[in-house]
Amino acid sequence: MPKYNYSALDLSNKKVNGTLDARDDDDLRRLLRAQSLVPTKYSIIEDKTSRYRMKAMDVAEFSRQLAGMLASGITILRAMEILKERDFVPKVKLVYEKLHRDVLMGHTLSEAMQLQGKVFPELLVNMYASGEASGQLERVADKMAVHYEKEYRLNARAKAAMTYPIILLITTVVVVMLLFTLILPSFFEMFEDIPMPAITQVMLGISSFMQSYWYVVLIGVLVIVLGCQTLLAIDGVRYQFDKFKVKFKWIGKLLKIIYTARFARTLSSLYSSGIPMIRALEITATIVNNKYIADQFPEVITDVRNGVALSTSVGKIDGFDRKLSTTIMIGEESGRLDSMLEATAESFDYESEIALDKLVQLIQPVMIIILAVVIGAIMLSVMLPMLSLYQNFSI
Repeated sequence: MPKYNYSALDLSNKKVNGTLDARDDDDLRRLLRAQSLVPTKYSIIEDKTSRYRMKAMDVAEFSRQLAGMLASGITILRAMEILKERDFVPKVKLVYEKLHRDVLMGHTLSEAMQLQGKVFPELLVNMYASGEASGQLERVADKMAVHYEKEYRLNARAKAAMTYPIILLITTVVVVMLLFTLILPSFFEMFEDIPMPAITQVMLGISSFMQSYWYVVLIGVLVIVLGCQTLLAIDGVRYQFDKFKVKFKWIGKLLKIIYTARFARTLSSLYSSGIPMIRALEITATIVNNKYIADQFPEVITDVRNGVALSTSVGKIDGFDRKLSTTIMIGEESGRLDSMLEATAESFDYESEIALDKLVQLIQPVMIIILAVVIGAIMLSVMLPMLSLYQNFSI
């Protein structure tokens, strides 16, 4: 429950300041009126946990333990009490303490989760609300545990896939800077009295610049990194970048499979739990993690609301594997859309793991080639003058 700072006037028109827990602005005003206070100014005190986001594995562990306790006949309140007493990371422990407090005050679990801002994913909150309404919270919690375990494995595999290229890139930058600032200058001093090839002159210029202004290079790299992050935070730039990713040959095809797997898995979980298709599509649009694809969802939602088949509407999205619309169509025609979505999600989960492996196979050779070209150019800039010097001595 949010905590408010407030300023108010009492019956004697005296100013009173304080803090108060309230569900929302209306609840705060009601509580103050009950104390014969008239609020003049108030604001929510930002909670440290409101900026915290539960990671996929934390969410999976939470759901798995909750499902197990509910299956054993333990009440929600008792389950929250058990969770908050366990030895967790401080931020996670604080989340559980707040859940227990809000459930103790009479909120349902999904309401208590929603009161914590964006700590829990919107998908999880909606799924739990659906489970509470249908009396199947245990089954929903178990399904969410599986969902976020798969999400965690996919994210972990993606991070592992990028680890090698990043290490190779950093190594390349460090090696090149050492060569230009420490090694090459001693070689170039030997070539001052002989004509130097163009490539050697270029390398000499780069070496001289880096020796004198190495800090400018470091600042430049930092500015580029921060600049890219700032630009990608702009909606228009992010849209174009995400569009480029799905349009790019080879890599785009593999990314489409990953996006499709995420979409199919989430939609399957939502729809099979009884959440209406329109609402399920609205939630799914927020977790695809590609703005270019997400911006196409309003049209899909409008089409479905107007009676257009889901397979036809989804088939219009540029960024999903074409097999998705075909399998959805089969599910619609057979009247088994929920089971077909689940089978499709399983299929694309497997394909997404293969796609990530292929991405690694594509990225690693590219990085090695770039490193080889850079080192080769540096060696050539040294060897050509040495060869010329050797020929002069031979004459």
